Amino acid sequence: MKAIIFDFDGTLANTLPICYYAFQNVFKDFDNKDLSSEEIKAMFGPSETGIIRENLINSNKEQAIELYYQKYLENHSNLVNYNMEIDKMIKHLKDYGIKLGIVTGKARRSLDISLQALQMDHLFDVIVTGDDVIHPKPHPEGIIKALSLLSVRSNEAIYVGDSDADIQAGIAANVHTVGVQWLQDYQTFEFTIEPHSFFSSVKHFVDFLNIGSRHEL
Repeated sequence: MKAIIFDFDGTLANTLPICYYAFQNVFKDFDNKDLSSEEIKAMFGPSETGIIRENLINSNKEQAIELYYQKYLENHSNLVNYNMEIDKMIKHLKDYGIKLGIVTGKARRSLDISLQALQMDHLFDVIVTGDDVIHPKPHPEGIIKALSLLSVRSNEAIYVGDSDADIQAGIAANVHTVGVQWLQDYQTFEFTIEPHSFFSSVKHFVDFLNIGSRHEL
């Protein structure tokens, strides 16, 4: 195993609350709609800009997109907390020479906000966002692209995610696919397609990888 590729929202950071908050502001301000987090979650797949362009009735879509990023940025520190376990896991994997990637449906702009706020920028060898693919998850395009950029074969990689779309994409890309529910908020409570492995704890995942001492985390 040479590479581990992660989803981001709900997998590497508990960013779902800030996503819901920013979308709720956009749809309230522009369409006068009060959307629940479940209604917003049902739109997930495309990047945030794609979600707004596809679902907003108001024609001022570019202004709505700017409002989304404004709300995402100004409330990030209030709604998204640093997670020591995730941080230690990533640095542990890097110390042992594992290539690290992110494949996310997020737009590059919002991902950069989160990575910088959580001091996770410069930790990943490859990042594929929703802006970088034609077909979002559950299509495997993003994972296949990340494998190519990392120069690893599918049987040398693991994909880790918290949603049905993540599991479907990973399996379609023919990589060992791990479902996780280790953060406070995650997208799928019960996977409709069974992942190859499942973990509700970061430590158990690291133990499963068996990289270095089991007592380091």
